Amino acid sequence: MRFAVLGETSVRTEDGQPVRVPELKVRALLAALLVDAGRPVAAYRLVDDLWGDEPPGSPLRALQAKVSQLRRALDEAEPGGRELVVTRAPGYLLAVPEGALDAHRFAALTAQARDAAEPRARAELLGEALSLWRGPAFADFAAEPFARAAADRLEEERLSARETLAETRLLLGEHDLLVGELVELVARHPLRERLRAVQLRALYRAGRQGEALAGYEELRALLADELGLDPSPELAALHTAMLRQDADLSLPAPVQAPIPASVAVPMPMPVPVPASVPASVPAPLSAPSPAGGSARGNLPVPLSGIVGRDEAVAEVTGLLRERRLVTLTGPGGVGKTRLAVEAARQVEEAFPDGAWLVEFAGAGGELAEVVAAALELRDDGVWGLRPDGQRPPTTAERLAEVLRGRRALLVLDNCEHVVDEAASLAELLLRAAPGLVVLTTSQEPLALAGETLWAVEPLDADGAVALFTARATASSPGITLDASAREAVRGICRRLDGIPLALELAATRVRALGVHGLLERLDDRFRLLDAGLRGAPARQQTLRAVIDWSWDLLSAPERTVLRRLAVHAEGCTLAAAEWVCAGEGGDPAAGDAAADARTERTDVAVADVLGLLVRLVDRSLVVAVDGPEGPRYRLLESVAAYCLERLRDEGETEAVRERHLAYYLRVAEEAGPALRGPDQRRRLAHLDAETPNLRAALDRALAATGGAGPGAGAALRLVDALAWYWIMRGRLGEALRSATAALRAHPAGGEAEAPGLAALRARVGVWRTGLAVMGGDGTDRRHRITDALAAYDAAVTDAAVTDAAVTGAAVTDTALTGTVGPTDATDATRPSSTAPTPTPTYESAAGRPWARWFLAHALCGTGSQVEGGELTGSALDGFRAHGDRWGEAAALADRSVQLLLRGDVTGAEADAARSDALFAELGDACSRLWTVYPLATAAEIHGAYERADRLKRAGLAAAESFGLTTEVPDLLAGLGRTALLRGDLAECRTYHEAARDRAAEVGFRAGEINAVLGLGLGARREGLHEEAERHMRQVLDWHRSVGLDSANALILAELGFSALARGDLAQALKLQEEGYGTALTSGDPRAVALALEGLASAHAPAGRARGAALLLGAAAALRASTGAPLPPAERVDVDRTEAAARAALGEEAFATAFAHGGSLAHDTAVREAAHGS
Repeated sequence: MRFAVLGETSVRTEDGQPVRVPELKVRALLAALLVDAGRPVAAYRLVDDLWGDEPPGSPLRALQAKVSQLRRALDEAEPGGRELVVTRAPGYLLAVPEGALDAHRFAALTAQARDAAEPRARAELLGEALSLWRGPAFADFAAEPFARAAADRLEEERLSARETLAETRLLLGEHDLLVGELVELVARHPLRERLRAVQLRALYRAGRQGEALAGYEELRALLADELGLDPSPELAALHTAMLRQDADLSLPAPVQAPIPASVAVPMPMPVPVPASVPASVPAPLSAPSPAGGSARGNLPVPLSGIVGRDEAVAEVTGLLRERRLVTLTGPGGVGKTRLAVEAARQVEEAFPDGAWLVEFAGAGGELAEVVAAALELRDDGVWGLRPDGQRPPTTAERLAEVLRGRRALLVLDNCEHVVDEAASLAELLLRAAPGLVVLTTSQEPLALAGETLWAVEPLDADGAVALFTARATASSPGITLDASAREAVRGICRRLDGIPLALELAATRVRALGVHGLLERLDDRFRLLDAGLRGAPARQQTLRAVIDWSWDLLSAPERTVLRRLAVHAEGCTLAAAEWVCAGEGGDPAAGDAAADARTERTDVAVADVLGLLVRLVDRSLVVAVDGPEGPRYRLLESVAAYCLERLRDEGETEAVRERHLAYYLRVAEEAGPALRGPDQRRRLAHLDAETPNLRAALDRALAATGGAGPGAGAALRLVDALAWYWIMRGRLGEALRSATAALRAHPAGGEAEAPGLAALRARVGVWRTGLAVMGGDGTDRRHRITDALAAYDAAVTDAAVTDAAVTGAAVTDTALTGTVGPTDATDATRPSSTAPTPTPTYESAAGRPWARWFLAHALCGTGSQVEGGELTGSALDGFRAHGDRWGEAAALADRSVQLLLRGDVTGAEADAARSDALFAELGDACSRLWTVYPLATAAEIHGAYERADRLKRAGLAAAESFGLTTEVPDLLAGLGRTALLRGDLAECRTYHEAARDRAAEVGFRAGEINAVLGLGLGARREGLHEEAERHMRQVLDWHRSVGLDSANALILAELGFSALARGDLAQALKLQEEGYGTALTSGDPRAVALALEGLASAHAPAGRARGAALLLGAAAALRASTGAPLPPAERVDVDRTEAAARAALGEEAFATAFAHGGSLAHDTAVREAAHGS
C-alpha cells in the first residue's frame, strides 16, 4: 500500500485504487500513526490525539475499536493490509513499507539532490520531489495538535527544496524564467533571506538591476520594521556587489535547454506575423514556457473536511470511474456542490489533463465561454487565419477540439439555471472527447442519453449530528455536550431533516441559545411556519423555514446588507459591498409590485458595512473566501435566491442593480488606462476576479436601454472600457458579441441623444470592426474599415465638445454615479471617488490616431501588413502630434514588423528599440512582448544568436507570467529557430516539438503549423528529406487553405531543395519557379533572394552553370540591399550551388557571371538564366 500526507491524508492500494477509511476518528488515527510512521505511538497519546479533553468512558477500549476499524479498512482494500497496523508497546505503529510514504520519498529525493554534483541532475531530482506535493501537508488535520509540528516541519522542508531548486536553476541560466516565478513565493515569505537572494540575483542577471536594488531596500526596511534586524552579511555583500556591478554576478554559461517550468497568468495582443517567413527570418514569436503546460485543474481546497458523506463520496467516485456523465440531483442546500468537489478531488489523479470546477450560478447563455475561462483557454488562437468562407469556430466547438484526446474531468455546478444550454454543451463535448468525464450538479436532470443520476439525500442521523456538532463547536469554542445535550442535538437534526445548509445556519445560534434553547425555538418556529408552507415539498419547507428564522433574527441593517449583496455574481470585495449595500433603503418610486408591503427603509453607513458583513459571516449567511486582493463575500445559492425575493419585497431591486452597475462601470473605466502601465498585473487580476460581476453589469446596462436613457450609454461605456482587457485575455468572441449587442441596443438617430454619445457609439463601432477583422471576417474588409473610420471622424467633428461635455453625454443620471461609495483609492478593488467618472477622452481629435492604429493592428494581426501599414503611419504621426507615448510605442512596434517583412532591417530594429524603451518607461511589461520578434530577428540576421536567445527567453518568461497561451508555441518555435541557426539540430527539434504540442493543447492551429514548419526545416538539415517533405506539404496545404499563399515562398524553396536531393531535377525546377512567383507577391526582398537561390540550385546540375551564377549574383545583391546577408548556418544550399557552378565554369567565368547577375534586375536575371548555359 501507498500512503500520502503531502496534501490530504490518503491511502492507495498497490495498483493505485483509493482506500476508503470510514469515519473521521479512524482517519485521524491513521494520520496520527503516519506522523510517526514506522515508530510506535503510545496508546495514551493516541487517545489524546483522537478525543482531546473529552475521552470516552473506556478510552483504551474505544481506541482498540478504532484500530480494528482501520485494520479492517486496509484489509478489505488489499489482503494482508491489517498486518500494517502493529500492536507494539506502549501502543501501536504503522509499518509503512520502504518508499510507500510520499513524505519519505520526498526526503529521499531531496537527499539525492543534495549529493548530486551536476546542476541539471540536481534540478530534476528536486522537481520530482516537489511534484509529490498535492497541497499543504496533512491538509485535513493540519490544525490538530498531533499533526501541527509534523506539518510545519514538512512545509519548511518543502520551502527549502524550492529555494534549492531556484538556486540550481539560476546556475543553469534560467534567471529570466525565475524572475516571474519567484514573485508569488517571495510575496508569501517576504522575510526569507535565502529566497530573496535568489530573486535579487535573477533580477540582476535579467538586466533588471534597478528592480534588484529596490528589492534589497524593500527587504531591509521589512527586517528593520518587523524584527529590528539588518540584512545578513551575505545579503549585504550581494547588495554591494550589485552596486559595483562585480564580474562575479555575470551570467553563467548557457545551458542546452531550460528546465521545464510551469507558470501562468494573462496577456496583450502581440502582433501576429504570417506563420512562415523566408529562411533568414526566424519564425514569429509570441510567448510561454519551454516544456511545461497549463495548470492541471482548479478544484478548490475546502476549508474543512466533508462530514457525514463517506459512503456518498465512495459511490460517486465509483460512478466517475465507470460512467462519463453523472448528475448529482437534489434540492438547494442539500450539499450537491460540496459532494461533487470532494468526489472530484478523490479521483483527480485519474485525469492527467485535470479536474476543473466550472460555476454556472449567474451565468447567461454563453456557457462555453465560462468553461473556456475556467480551463484558461483563450479564443484568439483560432481567430484570424482560416479557410476562405469558413466561419470561425464557436467557443463550444473550440472547446470540443481542445478536449479531443484529453483525459479530463469537468464539474459543471448549478446547471438548473441553464439546464438546456448545459445539456447541449455537455453533449457536444462528450461526443467530441472520448476521454472526457462530466459531473454536474442540478436540481433537475440534463435529460441526456447515457446520463447517470445520483440523488443527493440529506444526511443520515449520525452524519447530521457530526456536521452540526462540528459547526457548533467551531462557532462556539469550548462548548461541551453532555448526554442531555447530545439528545437535543439529535432532535435538532431530526427537525431540520438532515439538510446540511439548514444545520449550518442553525449551528451558529448555539452560542446564544444553547442546544436546548435552539431546539425549543425551532419547534415553535416550525409550528408557526407549517401552515404557510404546506404547498412546498417537505425539505423545501424545512430549508425555507430555517432561512426565514435566520432572517428574522437579523437586525434591520444586517438584513439590508444581506439582501443587497444578492445582486452580486459569485461574490464581491468589501469595497463593492460598501458601494452597493450602503445608503438609503428602497426607492418609493421604483414601482415594484410589492411596494406597499415594504417594512423597512434603513440607512446603512459605509463605515458600518464591514462590521455587518462580519456578523453575517459568523451566522453562516455569508461566506468569506480568501482572494488575491483580500476576502470576497458571497452567498450560497439558496440564501441568494431568498435574498433576491426580499430585495423585490422591499422595492429595491432596480435601485440596487443600478448601484451595482455604477460600481462596476467605474471599476472598468478606472482599470482601462492602468492596463497599459506598471499596475497592469494587479488590474488584470482584479478584472479577472470580477468578470462575473462585469458580465452582470453589462447585462443590466443592455436591459436598461431605451431611447436616450443612461442604460445604453453605460453599455457602450462598459464595452469601450473592457475591450482592451478582453483582447489581453484572448476573449475576442466575448468582446465582439458585447460590442455588437451594445451597438444594437442603441442605434444612431435618437433626437434626445445626449451630446458626445454619438462619438462613444462610433468608438465602439471601431472596436467591433477591428475585432471582426481579427476574427478573419474578410467580407468587404476595406470598405468596413473605411466606413468605421469615416463614422468615427464625423462623430468627433460633430461632437466638438470638451471633456466635461463628454462626461455629461454618458452620465446623465445619478443612478450611474451612485449615491454612496468609498473615497479611498489605495487599491484596485476600490473606485477612486463618488464623483461621476469621465468617459475616455477619445471623443476629441486625440482619438483619431487610436482608431487608425487599432484597425491597422487588427489587419497586421491577420497578415495584411501592407494594408495595415498605411494606417499605422497615419496613426504614428497622430500619436506624436498629441504626445501619446503609449500610442507611439504601439504604432512603432507594429511598423517595425512591417519594415522587417519589407526587408528594412535597420529601420525595423530602430523602431522596435524605440518602442521597447517607451513601453519600459511606461511600465507596460505586457506590450513589450510586441518588440521581441523584430529585435530578436534583427539579432539573428546580424549573427548575434546569444542576444536573440536572451530576448526570446525574456519574452517567454513574460508571456508565461501573463498567461499568453497562444504566444507560448510561437516563442518556443522561435527558440528552435535560433537553435537551427546555431547548428544545434537536436535542440531545434526539441523546441519545435514542444511548440507543436503546446499549440495543440490550446487549439492554436496557426501555432501548430508554425512549429511543423520548424520541424521541416530541421529535418532537411538532418538529411531526413522524406520527413521534411511531409512537414512542408502540410504547411503548404494549410497556407493555401487560409489564403496565405504569399507565405509559401520558403515552403516551395524547401520542397525544391528536397526534390533536388532525391535527384528529381524537373520537379525541383518546377517548385523553385513556383516559389519565385510566390515570392514576388510577398513584398519581401529576402523572400525573392531565397527564391533566386532556389532557382540557381535547380539550374546548376541541369547544365546551366552560368545561369546559376547569374542568379546567385542577383540574390547576393538583393540581400546586400536589405542589410541582411544570409546567415552562415543557412549557406549550405548556396555554397553547394556555388561550388557546382565554379567547378563547371572555372573561377574567372564564375566571377564574371556572378558580378553580371548582381548588376541585373532580378527578373532579368531569371530570364537570362533560363536561356543561358
